Amino acid sequence: MISSTDGAVTAAPLRTGFRWFQLAMGIVCMAMIANLQYGWTLFVDPIDAAHHWGRAAIQLAFTIFVVTETWLVPVEAWFVDKYGPRIVIMFGGVMIALSWVLNSYADSLTLLYAAAIVGGMGAGAVYGTCVGNALKWFPDRRGLAAGATAAGFGAGAALTIVPIATMIAASGYQSAFFTFGIGQGLIVFVLAFFIQPPRLSIPPKKKQLNLPQTKIDFTPPQVLRTPIFWVMYLVFVMVASGGLMTAAQIGPIAHDFKIADTPVTLAGFQMAALTFAISLDRIFDGFGRPFFGWVSDTIGREHTMFIAFGTAAVMLLTLSAYGHVPVVFVLATAVYFGVFGEIYSLFPATCGDTFGSKFATTNNGMLYTAKGTASLLVPLASVISAAYGWKAVFVVAVALNATAALMALFVIKPLRRSFILGKEAESTGTASGSAKTETA
Repeated sequence: MISSTDGAVTAAPLRTGFRWFQLAMGIVCMAMIANLQYGWTLFVDPIDAAHHWGRAAIQLAFTIFVVTETWLVPVEAWFVDKYGPRIVIMFGGVMIALSWVLNSYADSLTLLYAAAIVGGMGAGAVYGTCVGNALKWFPDRRGLAAGATAAGFGAGAALTIVPIATMIAASGYQSAFFTFGIGQGLIVFVLAFFIQPPRLSIPPKKKQLNLPQTKIDFTPPQVLRTPIFWVMYLVFVMVASGGLMTAAQIGPIAHDFKIADTPVTLAGFQMAALTFAISLDRIFDGFGRPFFGWVSDTIGREHTMFIAFGTAAVMLLTLSAYGHVPVVFVLATAVYFGVFGEIYSLFPATCGDTFGSKFATTNNGMLYTAKGTASLLVPLASVISAAYGWKAVFVVAVALNATAALMALFVIKPLRRSFILGKEAESTGTASGSAKTETA
């Protein structure tokens, strides 16, 4: 940053590589919290085998985790704005370690649920801070920056799925919880010392007509009063519910389809269908987030949403019809997560484009609570599957994704453009009126 003679802070040039360093640190932090969500499915059946609490009761811990993680993000974002990102991420590192340590000792559902709350607080602190920081450092590449940061969360579990599964089989799930919990938390705590925010808001560049970006910074209370925010929130919930259900239930689904331990060979690799599916899911999810973020920077947010949500509906329909075939199960879930994860890059980027950079961390945090709302449907999937089978669950998810795809193109797109242009016109009119008054 550069200071003028009167002490005012001016912009540092964007060509500096420091913002890319900040992006990299955020990605690694996100990778360290990924297992709290995406590795959870590996623990469900071992926990049930040890304590016989039932899948639905155990999966309630997953819902509690996601609700806590998402709904507290606006509060944690307030702490980021007041005290900076470093202290919030350090807090997150401590909490995610404590969460899995508690899981390793949990001998009751009460303690399991308490650990979920602790983990949700920690993961939300890291997630909201890192994504918000990326949006502030990269107003000119919001889709790519948010996607790359979210990719850490999406793909971070890919490197550790096999080691965790191996440790569970060899030493028990308690040992896996304890060892990986301490390791992940420690890495986040150390990396927190390197995270810094930009010293000022950098104005976005308006490059394309299909990528409108506001010139106004809207405060969180203003954002909550806009219809476009709630339409985006609804679509987020519709898409996230299917992905969270699949992420949490992929293990039980594979076991119910009787293919979990069936060997699958692809590209010279052979693994059990469930392990192969989860590993590929994390890789495709991690790749899809920055890829679709980059695509949205090029062709527009809503067009990218339409492509991704539509593809997700097709993959879920494929799983419903042919998921009992091991190779189809592996490939269809991989492609599904490849297009599902983009919600965590497109919605933050769209939020920043629509409401500005200054309050991007808090505004995106409010939108991110939609993930928590969607998580409330995850236990419902277990209930529906028990009564009607997994096909019924998939059909509901297909309908939600198909509807979301149409809403992105025919509702969000025109409404968002109308909002941005209307508010800028109001701002220009107000400024002109003030100027005339002063002249008079």
